[in-house]
Amino acid sequence: MGQRINDFQDGSYLEYDKGNFDDWCVYLVTPSGTRTAPRDTDNFRQLKQYAEKYGADALYRDFVQIYDLTGTTLEANVLREISNLSARYRGDETGIAILFTILYTAMVSEENKAHTRLGKRIKRLGVHKLLMENCTVDNSANSMRGSTWREIDSLCRARGF
Repeated sequence: MGQRINDFQDGSYLEYDKGNFDDWCVYLVTPSGTRTAPRDTDNFRQLKQYAEKYGADALYRDFVQIYDLTGTTLEANVLREISNLSARYRGDETGIAILFTILYTAMVSEENKAHTRLGKRIKRLGVHKLLMENCTVDNSANSMRGSTWREIDSLCRARGF
């Protein structure tokens, strides 16, 4: 069992534990005890579905609020802000809270990766491509694979982050 991050209304929770590369792998544990490490493609597919229902601009704006608050440590105030933001999505509050918290914890993980030059910006680039550029889930999650940090940095800078 890893470091518990946050509990949700449906009985599920998130935790950090050892992954393939480091101790910053995020796991979602369901009320039945199923434990999975959500992948970007899973998260982006869900984000795309919510964007169809609530609008890409609104979701991106809320994501950027979380992005702006993200540093190298988990912060209770950010988790509260995620809860507050998620409350706007009536009927999907828990699902969006889980999704935004997964994205937040993934960004914290990226900020803590050894020798990172991109940190959380790589997640923002994927979310930006998905929501603001209407790229496919697969393209948004995987198009940067094999790119150098300088190439990805250039893509981020061109979008203003």
